[in-house]
Amino acid sequence: MTDLIEADYRTGQIKLHGPEGFEGMRKAGRLAAECLDMLTPHVVPGVITDELDRLAREFILDHGAIPACLFYRGYSKTVCISPNHVVCHGIPGERALREGDIANIDVTVIVDGWHGDTSRMWALGEVAAKSTRLIDVTYEAMARGLAAARPGATTGDIGHAIQTYVESQRCSVVRDFCGHGLGRVFHDEPNILHFGQKGSGQVLKPGMFFTIEPMVNLGKPSVKVLADGWTAVTRDKSLSAQCEHSIGITEDGCEVFTASPKGIFRP
Repeated sequence: MTDLIEADYRTGQIKLHGPEGFEGMRKAGRLAAECLDMLTPHVVPGVITDELDRLAREFILDHGAIPACLFYRGYSKTVCISPNHVVCHGIPGERALREGDIANIDVTVIVDGWHGDTSRMWALGEVAAKSTRLIDVTYEAMARGLAAARPGATTGDIGHAIQTYVESQRCSVVRDFCGHGLGRVFHDEPNILHFGQKGSGQVLKPGMFFTIEPMVNLGKPSVKVLADGWTAVTRDKSLSAQCEHSIGITEDGCEVFTASPKGIFRP
């Protein structure tokens, strides 16, 4: 789940984790990725979003884990499903996904106290060329952010890598939401902005855990949150896409905890 950059769920310091933390995050990240893998054959035109939420909740509970988003700050569902111009935090309900839609599904699980947080995009049936291009740009932006995540670099280096690529493709990066530290805490330090200047922000050190989850719009970056207090949409109603991994900084780069076991992070 994308961070709103609010302070009341933070510890105020960046934690550095050892081997036990990496092992805990591997288990949590794998289960989160397996949940999205499980959903993949069900994400088809006509599916009711609440049915996808039910499948995810049952999968997580059946594996002895906890759905982190369920009842988090009053949120009533297990996953967020954000189609088309919904940027993030779309609430599953009676809406059916339709032919030509694109949609992001975001899930966070808790396994033995550790959080695994990931999201990916789906294209339902035949989609417009602009939709495919937006998804491609978003995944490449994440790849560039991951490549910048290494010891001695900074959080600003990650944001700069994402922003410069996205804007070179005539798209825009959402500013209102960001990635976040996580581990035994759902939303923690540091903030991971998906825009910024090289060399700015926090220096990355081995043992840091956080998410990289760029939100990319075809139009302008401005968003608004609807009356439900959760659903964020593009102000100009342009399409939006997002993908997310949970990672840990290692001695020579980063480890992705939420890689798809089936190799279908891009269904």
